[in-house]
Amino acid sequence: MKKRIKIKYGNVLLILIVLGLISYIIVSIITPKEDDKKMNEKPKTTSKATTNTTTSETTTTTSETTTTTTTTTKKITTTTTKNNANAQSNKTGKTSKGYTVEYKDGAYYVGGYLIVNKTYPLTSTWKPSNTFKAVPSDGFAREPLNNEAYENWKQMKSDAAALGLNLWAQSGYRSYDYQNDLYNGYVKRKGKAAADTFSARPGHSEHQSGLAFDLNTIDSSFKNTDEGKWVAKNAYLYGYILRYPEGKTNETGYIYEPWHIRYVGKELATALYNGGDWITMENYFGVTSEYDN
Repeated sequence: MKKRIKIKYGNVLLILIVLGLISYIIVSIITPKEDDKKMNEKPKTTSKATTNTTTSETTTTTSETTTTTTTTTKKITTTTTKNNANAQSNKTGKTSKGYTVEYKDGAYYVGGYLIVNKTYPLTSTWKPSNTFKAVPSDGFAREPLNNEAYENWKQMKSDAAALGLNLWAQSGYRSYDYQNDLYNGYVKRKGKAAADTFSARPGHSEHQSGLAFDLNTIDSSFKNTDEGKWVAKNAYLYGYILRYPEGKTNETGYIYEPWHIRYVGKELATALYNGGDWITMENYFGVTSEYDN
């Protein structure tokens, strides 16, 4: 009896062991190993998301840059065109004294006379015509270049010499570029506000016209010399005027310059002489002499 039970239980144990082995083998075959599982996994999406984000940011930056450039270009072009058109149209027409201001070939004319001051400039390429010699290539000449102005200057100098007076031309024609260098030099040394009281900005100088020049000593002391006194009383007889008379800075925009004369012809010069109490071109024609900025 005991022998049968022992054999019976022994068979059951053997069967259980066999079944266990079979189950282990089956589970091992069906379930993939951890290493195989890692090998078969798809890459994570972090790298892909980063790539997409970078691409998107680059595209956005490019788009913003393009938009900014286009807008700026359009704005500058529109503003420049508008300012140029207004600048010219606002300076032509009738003056407060009824004279007509016209713009022709880069210069302004009031009542038929060339006007050059802080309000009415010459273009950078404007050069005097009817000159007694070619406009110098270095941008400077001691005498006035206009032929009529030059001939009358020679007569005035000769008549003064007959009286024992010594007149000479210190600074005549100046090109736009020459005036630009001269003016900027004064600005560096004196400051812009001070320079604007005695030196013209490029394009605004009468020296570029070929009709004006400076006499002898470029200093207020010229007023008290014999030559200075004679010029103040007799320049109009030769068609010249004292362009910047004493006490008229509020009209001309410049300090008193007894050495600076401008040719306008004998008729207008006589009217401006006014018996010795010089009238400015600004007052006579009813125009201003003020910079736009």
